[in-house]
Amino acid sequence: MQYQCPFADFKLVHVLKRTLSILAGPTQKYILYPSTNIQSVLFYLVLYPSSFRPPFQVKRDESESAKVIGEAELIDQDSTRKTRLISIVEKGNTSALFVFQSHNYPPESSSDLSLQVVLPIDLHFRCAIEPSDNSQNNIILKIEGAGHIKLIFDMLPGLHTQNLVGEIFRLTEVNESTKYLQGLSLDGNMPWIHKYDDTKDGNEPSTIKEDLPSFLSPELNINRRDIAMGKTPIDINKRESIVHHEMSLKEDKFTDLREFTIFSGTWNVNDQLPPTDGSMSDWLAGDIEPPDIYVVGFQELDLSKEAFVFNECPKEDIWDDAVTSTLNSNAKFTKIKLVRLVGIMIIVYIKEEYYKYVSNVSAETVGTGIMGKLGNKGGVSIRLDFHNTSICFVNSHLAAFTNQTERRNQDFHSIMDRTLFSLKQSSITINEHDMIYWIGDLNYRINDSDIDSYYVRELLKVPKNNLKGLLEKDQLLQQMILKKVFVDFKEGEILFPPTYKYDLGTDDWDTSEKARTPSWTDRVLWRGNNISQKRYSSHMSCRISDHKPVSSVFTAGIKVVDQVKYRKIYEDAMKKIDKLENEFLPQVSVDTTEIIFDTVRFHEPMSRVLVIANTGQVPVQFEFIKKLNEAAISRPWMNVKPSSGFISPGNKQDIVVEVSVDKTTASPLNLGSDKLYDILVLHLVNVVFGGSINALVRLTTPISELSVGKIVEIEESSDSFENKSMNENYYYVPKELWFLCDLITSMSFKTEQLFLLPGVDSQIIVLRDWLDTGLPISKPKVSIHSAAEALLLFLESLREPVIPYHMHSVCMDSAHNFLLCKQLVAQLPPYHSHVFTYMCAFLKEVIHYSPYNGMDPKILTALFASIFPT
Repeated sequence: MQYQCPFADFKLVHVLKRTLSILAGPTQKYILYPSTNIQSVLFYLVLYPSSFRPPFQVKRDESESAKVIGEAELIDQDSTRKTRLISIVEKGNTSALFVFQSHNYPPESSSDLSLQVVLPIDLHFRCAIEPSDNSQNNIILKIEGAGHIKLIFDMLPGLHTQNLVGEIFRLTEVNESTKYLQGLSLDGNMPWIHKYDDTKDGNEPSTIKEDLPSFLSPELNINRRDIAMGKTPIDINKRESIVHHEMSLKEDKFTDLREFTIFSGTWNVNDQLPPTDGSMSDWLAGDIEPPDIYVVGFQELDLSKEAFVFNECPKEDIWDDAVTSTLNSNAKFTKIKLVRLVGIMIIVYIKEEYYKYVSNVSAETVGTGIMGKLGNKGGVSIRLDFHNTSICFVNSHLAAFTNQTERRNQDFHSIMDRTLFSLKQSSITINEHDMIYWIGDLNYRINDSDIDSYYVRELLKVPKNNLKGLLEKDQLLQQMILKKVFVDFKEGEILFPPTYKYDLGTDDWDTSEKARTPSWTDRVLWRGNNISQKRYSSHMSCRISDHKPVSSVFTAGIKVVDQVKYRKIYEDAMKKIDKLENEFLPQVSVDTTEIIFDTVRFHEPMSRVLVIANTGQVPVQFEFIKKLNEAAISRPWMNVKPSSGFISPGNKQDIVVEVSVDKTTASPLNLGSDKLYDILVLHLVNVVFGGSINALVRLTTPISELSVGKIVEIEESSDSFENKSMNENYYYVPKELWFLCDLITSMSFKTEQLFLLPGVDSQIIVLRDWLDTGLPISKPKVSIHSAAEALLLFLESLREPVIPYHMHSVCMDSAHNFLLCKQLVAQLPPYHSHVFTYMCAFLKEVIHYSPYNGMDPKILTALFASIFPT
């Protein structure tokens, strides 16, 4: 059986062999055949016939048959992964791709499946494969179809993947070869798939449509707050990373604010079951217009011993069902996430039509009970990205009793500091979100040191006249004024009576012997821009608990990407980076080289700030590195945040250096085996990879021995001889290029599959260090494939490609004419021309030995032609 596998990105050709081996599996054989069209090189994968038996059968019309079935992870635009089953269904000479969600894995029958996507394999259909960047040798299958639908699948290697991918490419090739017989019909005359449109589950954003620009791919998703804080190291040799950093700084220029409503409600239910008198509707569905997002929080959902010890809570499902059935009936909602810690629970819903714009959902819990662990008190949080705005919802139950104000403050800070959401490639704290909505039983009381409970009750008989005076004694408002908690948070004006404490089943204040002072324990606060509160109220009709529920409705300005504006700014950013890449190398300064702390005491952290400034003209990547024979960048009693990062030109990064002596570090310090003294090593990586040709030919000294200032000087002055004749003091080509080509030559051009097999990462690092340290005396012990890949990486990472940027369009226009091409080579800057000629001579030698190494000239041409102009 013969399968066709097009590779649109020739940068991946050097790992083609590995990719094909993944597809074929460890026991399959394959042969490579190039097509005659160099501009779109095609490779044919020849697989030995093998039997394939699907794990189950999908029931269809008798004239329709499911030929191949496989399992994959669907990667959404937010980089979340969801397991899906993929099947190729055929009817006659037409076929379609079916994507299923299964309620059981593996599915036992067709009843376990719900159809998500049906995509006709017609002339709109496009597919490509590339290796995954994980360590499991997975492959990434990218599919595009009619209606601008884009699907990205991550698939495990093996026989099922081999058959599925092979069949997809075979059908694509059949469509392409028979399009003229079909009368250039794009839909392939496939009315039979339309009957499945009504069966698809539309609640899940399983397809990526043109709602966002294609540039916002999972591989390039960089958290803008992480960049600003230096938490996300950015490789300055990757143009895309810098472009996205530039885009994050100009976000307001390509996003528009669109208003959405958010309902935030909280209720301490005192271990009770949901009410059956319909009073929950007053709380959750009292507004005529339904909100776009619901955030519902509970405290004391379950006070049983089982909930504390075993984390079992039958009431979770009961209350979950009660909330779901009580939401405003004027709209349909989809649950985004539910998370619970003992009796503290939060649920987030969104209107069905907006669910596809939700991404990067994550949830965390933090217990603040005894020893900071027990979950009778604490917080539960859910974070998500809605369009281009990051939102965090927190529900907390803080320490009780009037005299525990300081403990409540501590609980708040513990939740803020310990909540860390894990995303695919990074982590994020509560503080780092654009918007934060904080609900819960915060348990702050009315200070009763100079006012007793009975007097408060008398005042509340005329609440309109006395609420303001009572609120002046509210502990939360007092602590916020003192900036001890909820700094920069806001709370709406309270116009409702205290929500605690009531006799069960009544609106009467606590008549027990304790006679608790009425207090506003249940609150809703928020932080962020473009948020306005529409209402803030309690709901007296809910009487099952000793607390009254509270709710608030907000109008939030959510940032939505404008595609036209985005593309314009993206193009401008690309042009700016093109210019920056031809200028200077990184340069930084620090405000001090010595940090002195006062007396350090046990269990009392102390911190100082070190300032790193980017005094150069290009973005810089920094990192603190380990010292020789050290396991970490600092001693155990010291913490450096952030330890690596990215600084834009003219900006600075504050580095917090914290010293904290605890039970694990105190003993060595007391015994004298450790001292409160350490050295931090700040490192900027200088490598020949990423340099310009004009600068590299001038490097007679190893780059690792040059100061940053000297490298900047060389790069700055390299433009002065851009178009001048050769200087006899400079190398004809960069010495690093000669060393790599000489190393490959010494290992024999006769090596099979030269430039097709990938190298070993550790060996490529050895080669990098070999080049950086200067004129090598002895050659490193690496494979020829590692040397070949290092050569490709060296050429690809040049600051200015062999064919300079300003000549790209002229080259494209002249590619059809040999004489024009010769003239263009003569017009290249002198040292670029030398590299071009030198590499052509080198590649000619590689092709000369093609009977031995199996290299086809067209493949080699396509591989290097993609690197010279990039």
